[in-house]
Amino acid sequence: MSFSSFGHLAQQWCGLVLPLKVLQSAAGFYIGTADEEGPCSKESEEYFPTRAAAEAALNKGQWTQKQTP
Repeated sequence: MSFSSFGHLAQQWCGLVLPLKVLQSAAGFYIGTADEEGPCSKESEEYFPTRAAAEAALNKGQWTQKQTP
């Protein structure tokens, strides 16, 4: 995966260029995108146990980009 600061799936499937951020769901923390209406895409294959772990993965580029929604 090449490191990027925007969500590839959000761009490909929603036509939106949104910044990557750490989001939370019932399954845990993940790297994804959101706009003013709420979450748009889950970009990471992984779920992380804590916000800090997800932030570290995002900042270091140590996560796996999902290829499909």
